[in-house]
Formats: sequence, structure tokens, C-alpha cells
Amino acid sequence: MKQARRLTVTMVGGLLCMTVGFAGAAGMQVSSTSFVDGGAIPALHGGTGECGGKGFSPPVSWSNTPAGTKSVAVLILDPDGANGLGVSHWVAYNIAAGRGQLKQGQGQTDDSGATVGKNVAGATAYRGMCPPPGDVPHHYVMTVIASDLEPAAMPPGLTRDALFAALKGHALGGQSIIGRYGR
Repeated sequence: MKQARRLTVTMVGGLLCMTVGFAGAAGMQVSSTSFVDGGAIPALHGGTGECGGKGFSPPVSWSNTPAGTKSVAVLILDPDGANGLGVSHWVAYNIAAGRGQLKQGQGQTDDSGATVGKNVAGATAYRGMCPPPGDVPHHYVMTVIASDLEPAAMPPGLTRDALFAALKGHALGGQSIIGRYGR
């Protein structure tokens, strides 16, 4: 079961890379001060109420973006959710690449120089992690995509798929880290 889940996460990460053209991004670095790659995500970033969290978007930093990067997008996908079809928790974009980070709670809604797209529920907000009770911890893939588009170039309210379509031909590279969250 764990091997199948790891394979699913690897395949989803590979598909993300192919979808937006990540070639040449070997030097790009992405990290979070809340969790290490492969580690547990604190409850602070889980959904509120029965999900056991506080609903704060995690901090994310990026560096060494490809030449020509003007803006970045930040996404969180749970490839284990919706019975393996995946759940989009965070779609934030139009972020000036030079800022290098979103602090905890930034980019939850349209603020702090980020445009927030639609999550799985159709809301333009960060949606905290919330795997079903008793399920093994889900994997959450946080991806930063570098683009040659100016900040504010894309319209508000994009879904993950619409963002990928808008970035086609403009994505310069990207990098992901994976955390786990369960309750």
C-alpha cells in the first residue's frame, strides 16, 4: 500500500513536470520552514474544525529560479485525495519572483502580492489539508513554477488546470517538495 502510494505521488509529480515543461530547472530550490521534504506537515496548516488544523497556508521559499523568471505560481495538490484523482488545495500565482517567499498565511486570499485561484471546493482561498479520518497520512505536493509572465499578468480565479493552460509556453521551470498530513 505504501509503495503504491509512493508510486502514485512520483507519477503525479512527473506529470506535473511534463504538463508545464520543467526542463532546465535543476538548480531551482524550494523549501518550507514548516516541514522538510518527505516530513510531516504541522496541524497549523490543516483544515479547521474536524480536520484538526488552524487553516494557515504554509510558508514557502524559492531561489535560483531560471533566467528570465518574472513571476511564480505556488500550488498544493493532494494526489491521494478524491480516491486517487487528486485534490487541489492551493493555487496562488502572479507572485513577483524576486520576493523569494510567501510567509505563513500569505497567499491565502488575494493579498500580499499574490492572486489566489480556485481550490477543489471552488473557493478562491487556501484550503487546509483534511484527509478522511482513519486514512493513512496523505501526501501534499507543494510546487513552485517559475514563469516569464509579469506579476498580475493572469486573471483572478483560475483553477489549477486553467493556470497550467495559461502557463503553457511561459513556464521556465519548477520544483516541488512533499509533506504528509494525517489526523
